[in-house]
Amino acid sequence: MKKKIFIVLITIAVMTSICSLTAFADGDVAGAVESTWTSAKSQIKSIVDNVVFPVIDVILAILLFAKLATSYLDYRKHGQFEWAAPAILFGCLLFSLTAPLYLWSIVGI
Repeated sequence: MKKKIFIVLITIAVMTSICSLTAFADGDVAGAVESTWTSAKSQIKSIVDNVVFPVIDVILAILLFAKLATSYLDYRKHGQFEWAAPAILFGCLLFSLTAPLYLWSIVGI
């Protein structure tokens, strides 16, 4: 039993020493991060504008129409239309549709 614990401890010590070797970087790390960000920010903006926001818009539009349908069915059943959930989804949809216009000026791209 002691031999197994010893082997586990040695293994942990060796793995820790191997993994910690990469933590000590030589050179200008901040400059490397800044240059990477500078070269990648146009690609990030393009992906977010052409993929992320349209996906969010489609999901919110589907949820809005589904909630409108269920709210209408509840209205037919109970005689009272609940506006809160469709209004919130509509507000979120408007926010996500207009977000690319002002998001990049806030972020600084």
